[in-house]
Amino acid sequence: MWKAIKDAIAKVLPMTISIHPAVDSGVQINDTAGFSGGTLTCKCGSNPVVVNISSQTAHNHVCGCSKCWKPEGATFSQIAVVSKDNLSVGENADKLFIIDESAAIQRHACRDCGVHMYGRIEDANHPFYALDFVHTELSREKGWSPPEFAAFVSSIIEAGTPPEQMNAIRERLHELGLEPYDCLSPPLMDAIATHVYNQSKAAG
Repeated sequence: MWKAIKDAIAKVLPMTISIHPAVDSGVQINDTAGFSGGTLTCKCGSNPVVVNISSQTAHNHVCGCSKCWKPEGATFSQIAVVSKDNLSVGENADKLFIIDESAAIQRHACRDCGVHMYGRIEDANHPFYALDFVHTELSREKGWSPPEFAAFVSSIIEAGTPPEQMNAIRERLHELGLEPYDCLSPPLMDAIATHVYNQSKAAG
């Protein structure tokens, strides 16, 4: 009986969709002019891992990839890229470990709280070699580049999102101004294709 009542209520009430806490209330467009970086801090109450970033980020987006770290309750992660030359670990580097050493992105996470502090591509032949992937929500500084799009949207089904919710989720992403893609954004896909073309051309 109670299940029938709950199902009836669910049909009447609108579905609450949490994309990510950083965008649920609207994408914040900060004044990024002259912004030159800051620090990212893990969630540990003591001896946290601190990562220093000495530049602005690029290609910030929400991501449905099941391997990316996201805060509890969020459907998507939020992630941006920065040159690896502009990233360094400032404190408690000994707490970091690589989640999956076989993955293209080597995600360095805190052993204690589990937060991913940065992801690095070590393969020099990868299109995004020399870029690190970071979660700017771990910073207290304001001015990071805002999210621009949503990537790998369909992948949230792999993490348990019911397929029948996907239309509503894509509508919500559109409302937030985050164009949903089931891959990366067109400029990034173009960059990948260009890299592959240049490699094949160089190989003769």
